[in-house]
Amino acid sequence: MSKPNQLSRNVARFHQLPVGLRPWLTSLVLGKVVPLVGTAGLRFDEISTTRVVVSIRNRRKVQNHIKGVHAAAMALLAETATGFCVAMNVPDDKLPLIKTMKVDYVRRSVGDMKAAAELTSAQIKQILTQEKGEVVVPVTITDESGQEPIKAEMTWAWVPKKR
Repeated sequence: MSKPNQLSRNVARFHQLPVGLRPWLTSLVLGKVVPLVGTAGLRFDEISTTRVVVSIRNRRKVQNHIKGVHAAAMALLAETATGFCVAMNVPDDKLPLIKTMKVDYVRRSVGDMKAAAELTSAQIKQILTQEKGEVVVPVTITDESGQEPIKAEMTWAWVPKKR
């Protein structure tokens, strides 16, 4: 394959830290890269070139009127997990962009939430070798009960940075 991009090289540095400190520092740094992620208090529980797991605590600043995680915060959770999954692989001369976001709210959520996104080796190869393209990134969003209150499908594209 090709050499790791700047994001994956930076994330790899966190693996030298004590296990308990990694998610906190990773979340702090990536929350500054994408300010809304930091504002919402998303936590990066796992981040690699193949899998990203992001969680959000059900606390007042992200709640809706019925004291659950707000619909927009749920969509942000799914978009962040899938986006960073792609961003960990996109070569430095390419720009990842969300192309489509499909979210179906199927039941009320309970408590904290987690989104897990994964890329296949074929998708990673496509990202690394094509000048521009797109992939549908599978994501599973669960709440504290282990159920999936939303179903989401995110399509990510990548294009050359310089036009």
